[in-house]
Amino acid sequence: MNEQQLSESIEQLLVSRNVRHMTVAQAALQPGYYLRAARHLRNSTGTVIIGTGFPVSSTFETDGPVGAIALYQALEALGARPYIACGAPLSRALAPDYRVLNLTARNLEAARIEATTQLLALQPHAIVAIERPGIAADGRYYNMHGEDITAHCFYFDPFISQANCPTIAIGDGGNEIGMGNIATALTRLDITASVTCCNELLVADVSNWGAYGLIAFLGLWSQQDLLANISPEDLLHYLSARGSVDGVTRQNTLTEDGLLPFEGANIIEQLRVLTHFLPRAL
Repeated sequence: MNEQQLSESIEQLLVSRNVRHMTVAQAALQPGYYLRAARHLRNSTGTVIIGTGFPVSSTFETDGPVGAIALYQALEALGARPYIACGAPLSRALAPDYRVLNLTARNLEAARIEATTQLLALQPHAIVAIERPGIAADGRYYNMHGEDITAHCFYFDPFISQANCPTIAIGDGGNEIGMGNIATALTRLDITASVTCCNELLVADVSNWGAYGLIAFLGLWSQQDLLANISPEDLLHYLSARGSVDGVTRQNTLTEDGLLPFEGANIIEQLRVLTHFLPRAL
C-alpha cells in the first residue's frame, strides 16, 4: 500500500474500539491526517515540544504521558531535541529523566507571556499536544464528566495558538487541545468541547495510541523499528510509581482509560505489521 493508504489504515485501526465515539471526529477529518502530521516531524533535528498532562484527582492521568514519553524517545533516537511540557506534579515526576518545560501559568494572560518567552528561547521545529486539556468556549477547562477543572490546569493552549511552527494535537474525547478544528462535529457528543485549533488534529481511542501512529511513520521512513522499543506496561509502571491514576477509574493502576497494557501493546504490534516490521499473521 502507498503512504496515503497506510495512513488511512492507521486511522481506522486507532478508532476501531470507538469507546468515546471518535469515529464521529474521524469522519470530520480529511483522511491522511496521520501521514500529514508525521511529515511535520520527519527529519527533525531541532527542538520539538510535546505538551501533555491531564489533571485527575490532584495528580495526572496515565493517558498522555505514556505517549509523550514514547514519542520523546523516538524523536531523540532520530536526532531531535524533544522537551515534555507539563505542569506539576507531572513535571516534577519526569524532570530527573527527561528534558522538561515546566508550565507555571494559571491564567490565560500569564500563559501567553510564558508561551512567548519559551517559544522565543526554544525555537521549536514542531509542537505536539497529547491528551492536553483544551480551553472551552467560556475560557475554562472541563473533564470528560463536564466538571470544571480549571483550578487544576496549567495553560498550554497559547503554545499552540502562538506557534510559528507546525502544531499537532492528539485527543480521544473532544475536550483536548486541537478539537476546535472539528467544533461542529463535536456538537453531536456529550462533551464540553475545546475550541483550541491546531494545524493537524489526530484522534484515537486512547490518546497514547495516537503517538504510536506517528512513530509508525517515523520508523518506516528511517527504516528503524522504533515501535519495538515501546513497552506500555513498563511506562505505566514508571508513571504509577510516581503517582499517576487512570483517567477513567481515577485509581493508581497499570491501565490507561480503563484498559490493560496489553491493549496498547496489541496496537503497537498491529502498527508494526502495517509497516512491515512484523509478518502478517496467517
